[in-house]
Amino acid sequence: TYDLQWPVDGAPNLAKRTKDLLNSANLPCASNADRGLDHGTFVPMLLSFPNADIPTIQLSLCDDLDAHHHLAIGKAIAPLRDEGVLIIGSGFSYHNMRGYNTAPAIEKSANFDQWLTQTVETQDVSSRAQLLAQWQTAPDATQCHPRSEHLAPLFVSAGAAYDTRGKCDFKGQVMGVTTSCFRFD
Repeated sequence: TYDLQWPVDGAPNLAKRTKDLLNSANLPCASNADRGLDHGTFVPMLLSFPNADIPTIQLSLCDDLDAHHHLAIGKAIAPLRDEGVLIIGSGFSYHNMRGYNTAPAIEKSANFDQWLTQTVETQDVSSRAQLLAQWQTAPDATQCHPRSEHLAPLFVSAGAAYDTRGKCDFKGQVMGVTTSCFRFD
């Protein structure tokens, strides 16, 4: 990804609005106009918007990777959805670099992915946040995500979706493991 370029314009007004929403929810944040985009932002955006013609900001994860914290961040920025902002939680439903293409990962990824899909698609969206906050107790969760940095973006998206039921948009095999992508309309 070091050779890829996606020279998008920033969106300072959107960055300020996002920061204000977070601060209003007692979630302190800071801006860094000098930091470039992470591969989790520019790669999917490059594929979706190759002309770099969509104003974009990146919201970084918190160091603690705490699910409750990231769900709260999503809830705080939820008003942006009604303002026409597309909130993308770019991560992965499986991320254990030692597990890819191994026999044990086939079953473990399927177990966790089944739980994750049921949780995101639950009719009882009020319990979704509670279930996601306890993701580590899900079947084979920590074998699929030794750390949650690739799962935490889903927490932000689910928090921003508040009472909107999620839907699995993609389910397939990637490097021998079951993976899924979700959306909240």
